[in-house]
Amino acid sequence: MATELGSAVGLRSERGPILGALMLSTSLVALDSTIIATAVLTITDQLGGFAQFPWLFSIYLLAQAVTVPIYGKLADMLGRKPLMLFGIAVFALGSLLCGVATSMPALIAFRGVQGIGAGAVSPIAMTIAGDIYTVQERAKVQAYLASVWAASSVLGPLLGGVFSEYVSWRWIFLINLPLAALAAWMILRKFTESAPRQSHRIDYLGAGLLTLGAGALLLGLLEGGQAWAWDAPASIGLFAGGLLVLATFVVVERRAANPILPLWVFTRRVVIASSLASLLVGAVLLGLTSYVPTFAQGVLGSGALLAGLTAGALTLGWPVTASQAGKVYLRIGFRATGLIGSVLAVLGAASLLLVDKDSGLLQVAAGCFVVGMGMGLVATPTLIAAQTSAEWSERGVVTATNMFARSLGSAVGVAVFGALVNARIGGVDHPSAAQLAPAVHLVFVGVAAMAVVLIAATACMPRR
Repeated sequence: MATELGSAVGLRSERGPILGALMLSTSLVALDSTIIATAVLTITDQLGGFAQFPWLFSIYLLAQAVTVPIYGKLADMLGRKPLMLFGIAVFALGSLLCGVATSMPALIAFRGVQGIGAGAVSPIAMTIAGDIYTVQERAKVQAYLASVWAASSVLGPLLGGVFSEYVSWRWIFLINLPLAALAAWMILRKFTESAPRQSHRIDYLGAGLLTLGAGALLLGLLEGGQAWAWDAPASIGLFAGGLLVLATFVVVERRAANPILPLWVFTRRVVIASSLASLLVGAVLLGLTSYVPTFAQGVLGSGALLAGLTAGALTLGWPVTASQAGKVYLRIGFRATGLIGSVLAVLGAASLLLVDKDSGLLQVAAGCFVVGMGMGLVATPTLIAAQTSAEWSERGVVTATNMFARSLGSAVGVAVFGALVNARIGGVDHPSAAQLAPAVHLVFVGVAAMAVVLIAATACMPRR
């Protein structure tokens, strides 16, 4: 039976081309989150604007995050297929514009266009998987999609270095065009929707307020303590303005006939618990993927490649357990599966608290791998539990809410872990290993604390 199920959900099944297209589309979005990292110096040598290069990452993540909830609702109204094709098209357009950019401000703006397209691709790929596969099959399918992120986190910086050194940094973006065209063609030809679409009026005011309010908060979290101090007027203005706009958004949504983000998502226990778990997963992932390479290079003295592979153990552990999560939650339930994963994450994070300047890379990688295994048993079952609780007309919103929570968690992670490190090193531009070790150790403490809170979040999941 297990063998039959494995082949039924794989790439050789009748749904295989659709799954292949989803994996290809997801890989484009995942790669572009990391592929530019090793090409920054090459890009700034040609375009200038080295001080502006962090915006190449921030604007992409920001544009992606704030559009996710909007796409989720539109997918429930207009169907998954047109929104997925739109997202791929916008992503491809942004890639083309990035590939021909002649200045740093232009490249930053075009990265924003890419992010707007990516905001559709990620959640709708997950939603389509929830539509066409059964509860029994979804864990294995989500593991396929998780493996794409795992591979991309390792291959992204490697491919970025190869393109920038041996071809041209512009091909980091231009290579997306034929791949995006292939993914769109496969979805266009193979994916047929049978569920009825809704013809309600689109809540443009709610969409605008949500984008503006969430964007202000995320920007404040991403840039606070970096581009400006936490108590600077820019920071205070962003947080105060963002909260005010979101408060207005809530008032508008209560009166809207067809709200862009229905407020019922905040009343369903399974959606709230899964979103909180997703937020914590995003923060933990950000903390480890950002600071484990720093620790490996600055404290343990490894090279960039080995440092990247050490952090990559985190995303390698994820699909190992995610692929088996279906068997587990079908036996013991979503809640118990998430609790097991949370405990694994705590154990892995606790092992990192024992890491010091005399530790080996293998010890660090092992801790990351165990945390990744825990994430695979938390992220996948909690998302599937939320999807299972929703009808077709709600599944896009539920999936997008979960993924937006993860993006918010990443931004919170940027703020919290950045503040911890900066508080320890005192704003030194080139910290020594003696300074860096205790600073990154604080990050490991923060990760462990968030993993403990993750146990509480998964415990709030309904038993059934």
